[in-house]
Amino acid sequence: MDSANVLIEPVFALGPIVITNTVVTTWVIMAAIALLSWLISHRLRTEPGPLQTAIEGIVATIEEAIVEVAPQYARNILPFIGSLWIFLVIANLSGLIPGVHSPTRDLSATAALAILVFLSTHWFGIRILGLKRYLRHYLTPSPILLPFHLISEVTRTVALAVRLFGNMMSLEMAALLILLVAGFLAPVPILMLHIIEALVQAYIFGMLALIYVVGGIQSQQHQQQEQGDLHA
Repeated sequence: MDSANVLIEPVFALGPIVITNTVVTTWVIMAAIALLSWLISHRLRTEPGPLQTAIEGIVATIEEAIVEVAPQYARNILPFIGSLWIFLVIANLSGLIPGVHSPTRDLSATAALAILVFLSTHWFGIRILGLKRYLRHYLTPSPILLPFHLISEVTRTVALAVRLFGNMMSLEMAALLILLVAGFLAPVPILMLHIIEALVQAYIFGMLALIYVVGGIQSQQHQQQEQGDLHA
């Protein structure tokens, strides 16, 4: 725990609230994404340049991944999942910048992201299905399973936060140990490992978030289809 806390340093305080480098880096990343999105959206061209082509390729790739899982709700889910994926990639890779603390190496940041996914799962379900229809799936196929559904909601949220934090922190510690043992003879393999791991962890977190969001919606619809088939 001490090794993790070394990376978390207070930057300034607003009264009793201490702002750490995790918070600063997170807000800088969000501001940069918002600014870049605004600039790109106001400079769209029918004949795109290299930057617009790259951005359109990224958006198309994310949309294709969502369509494969939830073709009916891709338009609804794309803004959230796409923003989450882009943020995670930048946040995971930000640790490569000297003196910058990657937010995903802080358990409080990954816990906040996991809670955001938890809340978004219910928000999308209620928005698409309605409150009554969405809550009904907690009582199916039997009301006895309600406690297990609730426990599953909590455990998968905790696992989501701990998985990302543990992988990013272990990667950082492994890189530090290799540098201490091998010196600066192996910086390039460590750099490549960090980039690959950062992209993989961002993909896994985003894909799990997508599965959680879509799972509640599709499971409810699947149950309704089965009931309709039985009545037919």
